[in-house]
Amino acid sequence: MRDFYEDPAVPVASGSPRSLRQARMLAEALGPAAHGARTILDIGCGDGTAAATAAPLLSGHRLIGVDWSQDALRRARTRLPYAVRGELTDGGLPFRAESADAVLFSEVIEHLVDPDAALDEIRRVLRPGGHLMLSTPNLAAWYNRALLLTGVQPVFSEVSLRGIHGRPGTEVVGHLRLYTARALREFVAASGFEVVRLRGAPFHGVPRPMRPLDRLVCAAPSAASILLLHARRPSTRGA
Repeated sequence: MRDFYEDPAVPVASGSPRSLRQARMLAEALGPAAHGARTILDIGCGDGTAAATAAPLLSGHRLIGVDWSQDALRRARTRLPYAVRGELTDGGLPFRAESADAVLFSEVIEHLVDPDAALDEIRRVLRPGGHLMLSTPNLAAWYNRALLLTGVQPVFSEVSLRGIHGRPGTEVVGHLRLYTARALREFVAASGFEVVRLRGAPFHGVPRPMRPLDRLVCAAPSAASILLLHARRPSTRGA
C-alpha cells in the first residue's frame, strides 16, 4: 500500500467543489479569525490542492497540511506555508493532545486499513469542542444504486490495486472501505464524536452531461456522490 500511494501517478486531489463546500462548513463553524486564530490540521493533505482551495475561506486561521507521503508533501509545500509528515498509526500524529481546533479529513478514510484507530487519533489531537470535517465517497450514490441493480460494480469500489474490473472509470485510487450516509453517521458517533450535520457534494468524475443532475442530488445527502460530515469532539468532562 505504501508503494502504491508513493507512486506520483496515483491521484491525490479530489476536485474543488467538495473542497469549497467543506471549507464553507468549517468557516461557519469556526467563525472569523478576528475572534481568535484557530489551528486546522488537513490530515491526508495530498498535494495541498484542497487546503489551498479552502484557505481563502479560512483566512487568518493556521492551516497545517499533514501527510506521510514524501512525494505528496513536496508538492504540498508549494501551496501551503506548513506541511509536515505524520501518520495516524505507527506512533500517531506529531501533535500534542488537544492541540488542534479542527481537522479536515478529506477523502482519506476510504483508503485506511484501520479507520477506528484513525478516528481515535484525530479525537486525541482535537480540543474538546473541536471540529472534524470528514468527506468520503458515498457507496449509495444515486448512480451506484442503478449500477448495482444491473449487476455492475459500484463507482468508488475496487477489487484490485492493479486495474479496473467490473466498474466504470479508468483510475485505480486504492479505496478499501466505503460508507453510506447512515453507516458513516453511526461509525463517527461510535468513535466518540457528536455528529452535527451531513451534507452532499458533487463528484468531479461524473460525465459532463450528468453533472447538473449530480449537483441537484446533493440536496439529498444520502444519495449524493460525496458525503460531507461535520462532527465535534464532545466538550463535556470525561467525554
